[in-house]
Amino acid sequence: MDPAVRLPRYATAGAAGADLEAHIPSDLVIDPGERAKIPTGLALEIPPGWEAQIRPRSGLALRHGVTVLNAPGTIDSDYRGELEVLLVNLGREPFTVQNGDRVAQVVFAPAPRVLLEETDAPSGTARSGGGFGSTGTARAAGS
Repeated sequence: MDPAVRLPRYATAGAAGADLEAHIPSDLVIDPGERAKIPTGLALEIPPGWEAQIRPRSGLALRHGVTVLNAPGTIDSDYRGELEVLLVNLGREPFTVQNGDRVAQVVFAPAPRVLLEETDAPSGTARSGGGFGSTGTARAAGS
């Protein structure tokens, strides 16, 4: 590993995500509406049954409209390549990424394997097929 690459760090004692930094040779400008793959210089060895979730940093989203494109991005336990972050600029101004900038955060989470079975129809519930806001309606609440 390049000695200039720093391991992800938790910013506070209660932080769920550890900050990921850009590891780039020169500044990279992301124009409004554009996306970019940001190298981190890291490769992870995640245990089977776990995943790494790549999530946006709220400050970049609020101040610049910059977020992780496929949030959360999943890094599978069998991936061994360089960890890269897909950023998109949804803001109105170009955004410059510099080497060492905190560009995303990583959260490690269990990823259990389940047995999938085919069925003609799922079992019913009180909610059944109601989705996309159905639990927030007065009718759904019993009014």
